[in-house]
Amino acid sequence: MSTRKTPRGVPRKAACSAIAFQGARGAFSEEATRRLLGQKVEVLPCERFEDVFRSLKEGRAEGAVIPIENTLAGSVHENYDHLQNFELPIVAETHVRIVHNLIARQGVSFSQLKRAFSHPVALNQCLDFFARNPQIERIPFYDTAGSVKMLMEEGLTDAGAIASSVAAEIYGGRILRRSIESDRQNFTRFFLLRKPEYARRYPFQAGANVPWKTSLVFTTRNIPGALFRALSAFALRDLNLTKIESRPLRGKPWEYLFYLDFLGRVDSPNAQNALNHLREIADMLRVLGCYPKGA
Repeated sequence: MSTRKTPRGVPRKAACSAIAFQGARGAFSEEATRRLLGQKVEVLPCERFEDVFRSLKEGRAEGAVIPIENTLAGSVHENYDHLQNFELPIVAETHVRIVHNLIARQGVSFSQLKRAFSHPVALNQCLDFFARNPQIERIPFYDTAGSVKMLMEEGLTDAGAIASSVAAEIYGGRILRRSIESDRQNFTRFFLLRKPEYARRYPFQAGANVPWKTSLVFTTRNIPGALFRALSAFALRDLNLTKIESRPLRGKPWEYLFYLDFLGRVDSPNAQNALNHLREIADMLRVLGCYPKGA
């Protein structure tokens, strides 16, 4: 990576053009990244979600793709907390159909398997498969694609991994069983994040007929009817809420932050009136992003 001089003559790394995501190459987050930005996008795999946010915040990445909720497992609560703490705007979203495959080393047969490694969420989404095959033990691992990588590097012949078909291609694995998830209606929603100045200079483009969504976070006083009055700001303007999520408010036991998504652009008259109304009620309000609705 090239460097440039700061005003005081100290070398500093130039901004990276890669998009950060959590997991090893071949993770479902990489599939979401390519769906959002194309097959030729440069990627920066990170081990933890916090590393993804820090990579973008500190300029080691140009953007970040994070999972925010799954149709079966629910919300990724850690990432809701990071959205609040790192203040990186959401500029786009997409949805990825999650297809879990049982992968092993070349030459290993299904009958040899005694263990299957994968992320705990992936393992729990394949419980029917494990019920049918009780001889295979579930072993949690930090990442789906990372479990395939580990399998190949360590040369395990009695174990498999549960991950995407792309992970099998990248690491040279063999798919023994395809689509072993218990529920085919298994989708994960992903956000694309940018630094604030980049989001303003290069807004995400969308087709003319694509509806928009706005995400925000707010707090209210802990008094009767406070949440009802807050939500009425949107009902009175006929704004459709698509998501509401509460998270604990640190330092104030039994009080909460509320994350909310509604259909509409943040700069529309109805949305502006609703937000002005909410500001009169809320103790804190921050818009997390306005972006084209994912298909």
